[in-house]
Amino acid sequence: MTTSTDDPARFPAGERGELLRALAEQRELLLITVRGIGDAQAGRRTTVSELTLGGIVKHLARGERVWTQIMVKGDGGLPEGMLDMGQYRMAEGETLAGLLEEYREAARATEEAVAALDGLDRSVPLPATPWSPPEPVHWPVRRILLHLLRETAHHAGHADIIREALDGAGTTARR
Repeated sequence: MTTSTDDPARFPAGERGELLRALAEQRELLLITVRGIGDAQAGRRTTVSELTLGGIVKHLARGERVWTQIMVKGDGGLPEGMLDMGQYRMAEGETLAGLLEEYREAARATEEAVAALDGLDRSVPLPATPWSPPEPVHWPVRRILLHLLRETAHHAGHADIIREALDGAGTTARR
């Protein structure tokens, strides 16, 4: 099976490209998990968690936008919406198709921003958040990419469990 991550022209050579490819592969697993469901299913809870498939897609799209802004601006400012707890739920009137398009756009923006950066070692100040330590924290761009990769894989696993509870399908089997 050929996927969009098999296209050698899509990713830059070296470590940067490999990190972007790994992130893209995790995104594709998430997209497999939500394939074939409607808006009502995307907004339905299937576990004791508040998480839904649509909420996960929305959160990951927001996360990509926020972390890309942190990476590119590099000013330590708190990106708009970073602390918005509504990012975990589908709001009235939102559709899964719309959330998926936002996610695809955020992914493209991340890939373009990372490809344009001088390097992965550049240190970026993180914004102060309620959970931050009192002293300023800096991460290299590489660590931000690894964080996005971990976050995407983490929530792709959540999505798989939610989908299995919804209708028995997941990333490895379809009903």
